[in-house]
Amino acid sequence: MSFLNRLFGGSAVGHSLVSPADYKSRYMEAAAPHTLVDVRTAEEFREGYIPGAINISLQELDQKLKRIPKDKPVIVYCRSGNRSSFAVNVLTQAGYTEVYDLGGIIDWARHGLPITR
Repeated sequence: MSFLNRLFGGSAVGHSLVSPADYKSRYMEAAAPHTLVDVRTAEEFREGYIPGAINISLQELDQKLKRIPKDKPVIVYCRSGNRSSFAVNVLTQAGYTEVYDLGGIIDWARHGLPITR
């Protein structure tokens, strides 16, 4: 199934959400192995990102899956939570088993959590 089919026509796969506070305590403070993926555009990423994130835009996700290890949890986020939801579906359908949606960096900032600029 093509990227656009999965994005707009494929069946939605349920996924787990992780709140900013839970992410901070479970992954940042505990230094638990994981991959944090920002699925916004490179331009948005340059404006500020969550520390430790790698940037793979939603549009390029299918082509760059090799950059994301399958042997540890993957946490994705975007600006508001819409693109991250689609990214979770793409990753799940590509065989990733532990994928979490952090939502948007807007909510992250609202909680006063760190952003690298």
